[in-house]
Amino acid sequence: METLDRLLDEVRLCAVCAAHLPLGPRPMVQMSCEARVLIVGQAPGSKVHSSGVPWRDDSGDRLRGWMGIDEATFYDARRVAIAPMGFCYPGAGANGDLPPRKECAPLWHERLFSHLPERKLTLLVGGYAQNCYLKGLGKTTLTETVRGFHRHLPGIFPLPHPSWRSTIWMRKNPWFHSEALPALREAIANALC
Repeated sequence: METLDRLLDEVRLCAVCAAHLPLGPRPMVQMSCEARVLIVGQAPGSKVHSSGVPWRDDSGDRLRGWMGIDEATFYDARRVAIAPMGFCYPGAGANGDLPPRKECAPLWHERLFSHLPERKLTLLVGGYAQNCYLKGLGKTTLTETVRGFHRHLPGIFPLPHPSWRSTIWMRKNPWFHSEALPALREAIANALC
């Protein structure tokens, strides 16, 4: 049986799609067998690629605010695991970052997630993670899926991606602030206790 440490070393050395990555491979993952919350996002942005720290950007600040936790808790691998759909920065396109590379999740997720026996809650951040892991259980749009968050509790909580665009989305969907965020913070608190 492979150990998590050995698997994480393998992930961090991955270069499967290196030819398609404009800044080269730099896989982002944070994990411990003790983690109770798993965050499955899209893919790191260019700032995260530069820093080498998952969610070390404005989107990460917003996500931590939504979750109601501080950086120390967020970056404690014994509490929070992070495994995006695409582990490396995919490059920029005409309308922002390109989609996550399709190689990562099938190659790594099942093996990584098998090392999370204490996991209580998985945050599916953005449409790519929701489309992969809700497999027909979500609604037709991200907004409908997030609005129906309660259908997936206690184990899963779908969220929009916390990019700057989410500010506009939240203005159009005030229920997210009044209903979803309090439920998210309660789910996080319950999972981490």
